[in-house]
Formats: sequence, C-alpha cells, structure tokens
Amino acid sequence: MHEYPITEQIVKIAEKHCKESNGEKVRKVNLVIGDYSGYVGDSVYMYFDMISEGTLCQGAEVNITHVKPKLKCPSCGELFEKKLLSFACPKCGMDGGPTEIGKEFYIESIEIE
Repeated sequence: MHEYPITEQIVKIAEKHCKESNGEKVRKVNLVIGDYSGYVGDSVYMYFDMISEGTLCQGAEVNITHVKPKLKCPSCGELFEKKLLSFACPKCGMDGGPTEIGKEFYIESIEIE
C-alpha cells in the first residue's frame, strides 16, 4: 500500500514537467526500481492507472527497469549478484558485502506530446 503515495508523487511530477514544457499530455513515464527498494512495480502500475485518471498522465505508458541487487567483494572489488545460499565472489571466492545497487527508485525520464 505504500506504493500509493509514491505513485501520487510520480503523477504530480510528470504533470508538472508536462506543463513546464508546454506539452499537451504525458505519453510515457520511465522508472527505475531496485528489487530491494521496498516498492513493487505491479502496484505502481495499478495505482498509476487509478491516480492518473482525469490528469495529463491519463493513458500514459509506464515502463519500469528493474535493478537486481549486487554485492561488492572487499578483496578484488568485483560487483556481483548473490547466488542462492552464497555470498562468495565469483572472481576470487571472498564473501561480498552489501551495496546500494538494487535500492534505486527514481524517474528516469518523462516523455510528453
């Protein structure tokens, strides 16, 4: 349910961008959502359709680029995706540590007509 207020903000930002650019309507909103961001893309899709009714965003396409979380090896610096039940770096075998990769949540671009 916490996707609702963030989706409201996405619609407001897209509408503001459209108005400032003298556009007629928002055609597409491209988002980047990390798998560890705490937000569910399907909920954003659903809420966007509901919230955008009667706005400049109504009918706009929403595209989401999902970012998989990555670990960083403290020994060799390799960034890698965690394997099931393992934190081992595929390059040197040391256990990797958490990074901010996979926690992203932002508007990548807004396309208007």
